[in-house]
Amino acid sequence: PTTLEATLRSYQREGYEWMQFLARHQLHGILADDMGLGKTMQTLTHILAEKQNGNTLPNLVVAPTSVVENWQREATQFAPSLKVTILQGADRHRRFSELPSSDIALTSYALLHRDLELFSQQPFHLLVLDEAQHIKNPAAQVSKAVRQLDARHRLCLSGTPIENHLGELWSLFDFLMPSLLGNAEAFRETFRTPIEKEGNQQRADALANKIGTLILRRTKDQVATELPPKTEIPHLIELGTDEKDLYETVRSTMDKHVRQALAIRGQEAQIVFLDALLKLRQICCHPSLVANKDSDFSSNHPTQKPQQSGKFDYLKELLETLKKEKRKVLLFSQFTSMLDIIEEYLIEQQTSYLKLTGASKNRQELVEQFQAGEAEVFLISLKAGGTGLTLTNADTVIHYDPWWNPAVENQATDRAYRIGQDKPVFVHKLICKGTVEQRIQQMQNKKSNVADSILTSALQQLKLDDDTLTELFAPIQ
Repeated sequence: PTTLEATLRSYQREGYEWMQFLARHQLHGILADDMGLGKTMQTLTHILAEKQNGNTLPNLVVAPTSVVENWQREATQFAPSLKVTILQGADRHRRFSELPSSDIALTSYALLHRDLELFSQQPFHLLVLDEAQHIKNPAAQVSKAVRQLDARHRLCLSGTPIENHLGELWSLFDFLMPSLLGNAEAFRETFRTPIEKEGNQQRADALANKIGTLILRRTKDQVATELPPKTEIPHLIELGTDEKDLYETVRSTMDKHVRQALAIRGQEAQIVFLDALLKLRQICCHPSLVANKDSDFSSNHPTQKPQQSGKFDYLKELLETLKKEKRKVLLFSQFTSMLDIIEEYLIEQQTSYLKLTGASKNRQELVEQFQAGEAEVFLISLKAGGTGLTLTNADTVIHYDPWWNPAVENQATDRAYRIGQDKPVFVHKLICKGTVEQRIQQMQNKKSNVADSILTSALQQLKLDDDTLTELFAPIQ
């Protein structure tokens, strides 16, 4: 389109043309490019072309709250001819009157179901779900809400349309093209069970053939050949003697609790199971993260929490080395309380830093400060900063605590490793040896690669059974 204020890379042009193909043939699909390859740019180009082709209806983009601002910024920069209306904030209802005359309306998943009645009154040309994995649970309120909207053309944007299992892919297609994959029960019988449990390659190929045209997936390795290399470095860290004692005390107690819950309460045991995993992972990060009020530290267990943390001591040495090398570091953790501990250390060392958590209100300001070189270390909670940020000033990423879904870790890494990065990127993963952290990684590595033929990789959820418990709650070797 002549109104695009940018030059598309060849693969981005291909993506835009694929969207045009879908629109011409009244089809709907998933742009599943890796993070950082410009899904927003390709979609804006498509919207401009549709307007140029005579479409007069507004287009609606639903995105995570933290990503809405990014859409506004890119639309202003690359498609300034489009009228953009942001339907966020306490005063958003006043702006709904502008909806019919808008080219793009932007809202968040958090607000969509609240404003569903107002959105339902307006037909849309294109409905875009950014980070579409937000509707991976078909029973969720937001998943039901997006299915009620009136749109001629539907697109999902997601670098991770399959995070845990194929049922998530079904949920996306139930929004895009209901009945294409049958109902959930039929899909489970025809595809999920044979592929995930039986490793049936024939069924995997059949699913890939059925939806292949409707999914466009490119990885950085395939298309962003100008990107510098990325090196992943796992660090196996030995727990101290006191930490091992604490870990073993909690591990044996929680193993017993989970098995009892599994025998008595069935599905409810999942909560006890996740609580047990949480405690063991917290001990690996830093013993002080485990609350004193927890039953595992009652008088029945005289073990005292050690003050030292092997992993934290290892991190301090690593940060010292990186500071000497003048590296710019993104440091991710799922525990904001761990980020607080690291923050105290950075202040002691007079290391310049920024911190982004769910409580931060100035995301873009923090990004701009880091990109301008105003901090050596950027502390980021995985949930708050795993998506929607461009931090190419970083050349080093540290994952302080691993997550069993590597897709989430990869998304976080891609804050630095994306288009615009001109430096080699080093990714450090800190893993406590012989603990649940290492066991989760080993379980990942055993997963079947059957789903690779469908998309990239699909991890089955951690199944709560005797084999899983035996593997995860095994003593430290």
